[in-house]
Amino acid sequence: MSGFRTLLHKEILRFWKVGFQTIAAPVLTSLLYLLIFSSLLDTQTQINGIRYMAFLIPGLTMMAVLQNAFANSSSSLIQSKVTGSVIFVLLPPISYIEFFTAYMTAALLRGLMVGAGVFIVTCAFAPPAFAAPFWILAFFVIGGGVMGALGIVAGIWADKFDQLAGFQNFLIMPLTMLSGVFYSIHSLPLFWQGVSRFNPVFYMIDGFRYGFFGVSDAAPERSLAVGIVCFAVVAATALFMLRRGYKLRY
Repeated sequence: MSGFRTLLHKEILRFWKVGFQTIAAPVLTSLLYLLIFSSLLDTQTQINGIRYMAFLIPGLTMMAVLQNAFANSSSSLIQSKVTGSVIFVLLPPISYIEFFTAYMTAALLRGLMVGAGVFIVTCAFAPPAFAAPFWILAFFVIGGGVMGALGIVAGIWADKFDQLAGFQNFLIMPLTMLSGVFYSIHSLPLFWQGVSRFNPVFYMIDGFRYGFFGVSDAAPERSLAVGIVCFAVVAATALFMLRRGYKLRY
């Protein structure tokens, strides 16, 4: 597993050396979301019996984890492909499983750092609660794993930065922003409640929030099952692409 360790070290250094951009900036963005939405609604709104500011914190934390896990693996691959440096990763005898595991682990670590930063900063505005810590950890790992693997798929598929930006702007951003981060889906009309239940990111954020308050819009067991299925599908797709060398070796 020396190839895995070396590649993981390289990926961690890649985002750590520009930590102001990859870690501090997302934390600041989440803090601005919290201040803007809570200043408008917190004095008069509760969701499922939870103060709105407290309700926002887990959603913002998980949204930051998901977006940054995706951004880490996808941006690393597209940069390597565009600059041609991907050849230095492909030439050594590193198996496609080591390749996949290293990129996904680095994505999880960046998601953890950003999520922890968001949580620590926002907790100054509302006391934290930990109703079910197991669910917090489970949904962090599953959610970060899904987006890290999806980032690998997007980074392999995209040939230029414009294509990756389209993938992120027209798929990742809508899925995360319309997943119940800022609201409960029970506040939506019945039609849009049904639509929301086809969004896999909804289950990740809803299950993550359940770990803090013990309250959710969907059963946490169902949310975890959806997350596991999504991870299996996306990871299998990424591994298939890596094994075939799709847009990497040919």
